[in-house]
Amino acid sequence: MSTKEGTFLVTHADDESATLRDVADSQVLTLSENPGLDAGSVVDATVEPEPPMEVTYTVVELDAERTIPVERVEFEPTAQATDIAADQPVGDLTTRERAGEGEIHVLTVPEEDTEDAATEVVEDEATVSRAARLGVDRVEVRTAAGVVSVRYLPD
Repeated sequence: MSTKEGTFLVTHADDESATLRDVADSQVLTLSENPGLDAGSVVDATVEPEPPMEVTYTVVELDAERTIPVERVEFEPTAQATDIAADQPVGDLTTRERAGEGEIHVLTVPEEDTEDAATEVVEDEATVSRAARLGVDRVEVRTAAGVVSVRYLPD
């Protein structure tokens, strides 16, 4: 029996079980028992498959559980994000490392779709998964006409 240690997004949780997705390799694991996890949270844990069939898992060690807030803020994108957006066609995405920790993602969208695109980013569990993979504590979404800036930030 092999254990798996990592950071997982809890994609589903009820009283009896939970489903985890590894943020590094996207492997989906079903827990046979829920040790008190909440959907949408991020956990650092060690899990192992349960014999004899090894199709469900159990948590051997739970090191941390946290939430990573994804918030829409009323600030304009930074000058850097605006410059990036000006140089790329609609529909493109550019990723830049932040000075220090985290990343900035700049999406260019049709102006009339800016609000919908920002809402999709905020509601998409992939945003939280990416934040967990990057090891950041929060995500900030900023918009301007035709530009969505996603800032993966430390606390």
